[in-house]
Amino acid sequence: MSDASSWPFSLVRRAGGLVFLSGEVPVADDGSIPEGITAQTDLVFKHISETLAGEGLSLDDVVSCLVHLADKADFAEYNAAYRRHFKDPLPVRTTVQAQMIADVRLEVTVVAAART
Repeated sequence: MSDASSWPFSLVRRAGGLVFLSGEVPVADDGSIPEGITAQTDLVFKHISETLAGEGLSLDDVVSCLVHLADKADFAEYNAAYRRHFKDPLPVRTTVQAQMIADVRLEVTVVAAART
């Protein structure tokens, strides 16, 4: 998420052995938004991976995903892209269709287990 210091929320918080990340949208560092759900999904998980790495974690530590899709027609293509980013055991997941505030096709929020 670009210039997060201006937003009125934390990008990441630790509590009770868990690491909570704020929702991530597919906006590149230069402010551009890639075309299509696959490219947007890949960018979202790139950002999530970078944030987790800053906490000493990886996508392997993710236990839960909340996914907001702008268009339910993207669901199958999103699933294919999503699956490339996770190994078994997969995180639990909730996926909903939602109207986005920004002109993006998805937003993903994750919770990870903190390493001791």
